[in-house]
Amino acid sequence: MTQASADRRNGSAPEGANPTTAGPAASTRATRMPRDQRRASLLDAANDVFTARGYHAAAMDDIAEAAGVSKPVLYQHFPSKLDLYLALLDASCDSLVDTVSDALTATDRNDDRVVATIEAFYDFVSSTSGEFRFVFESDLTGDASVRQRLWQVNEDIADLIAAVIVEDTALPPEQSKLLAISLVGTAQVSSRYWVRSGMSIPVEEATSLVSRLAWRGIRGFPLSHYDASRLH
Repeated sequence: MTQASADRRNGSAPEGANPTTAGPAASTRATRMPRDQRRASLLDAANDVFTARGYHAAAMDDIAEAAGVSKPVLYQHFPSKLDLYLALLDASCDSLVDTVSDALTATDRNDDRVVATIEAFYDFVSSTSGEFRFVFESDLTGDASVRQRLWQVNEDIADLIAAVIVEDTALPPEQSKLLAISLVGTAQVSSRYWVRSGMSIPVEEATSLVSRLAWRGIRGFPLSHYDASRLH
């Protein structure tokens, strides 16, 4: 988890609807629960609404209704729709980075690492939560804070992969980072195309095809003495 996203995690005190502002119907439907639990419930509801409608078409009224709370309760946790969206984006980015990190550390065989990394992306886009849409298909890329997060998640994953390449080949860090970001691009674009095009190829076959392509390319780099002139 990045420090920026970790800093946004907070609170554990109980809360509930304010009957003087929420009205009798809203105050009775919002069951009192611990703050962290309520926040998680609101994020789940927002995930469903944003996934179904996109950022611009979603309204805080819709999210409050889906969560079964009043708008005042929703605004207690998230001051704006953007804050709510960014919280979901942070969680989605953290989820993908953690999945790739686990894949890379699960084995010391580099061919298996490539397979596990590709599988991490395909599992991410296959998730029923739909969280991949926040990372790969955001409709809010015009916002600088969203662009920064989308750029950072690719950087974080590429850094994880580059560290392995540096350790296991003679490639310098900069060249390793370029290969790493290329592998991220291959995994991301292919997995997005696979899930969006409705291909009949099973996920196991899809990940096998793409990981074989990636491994046949990256395994050709030397374990000692990198000479850039030999690439021409």
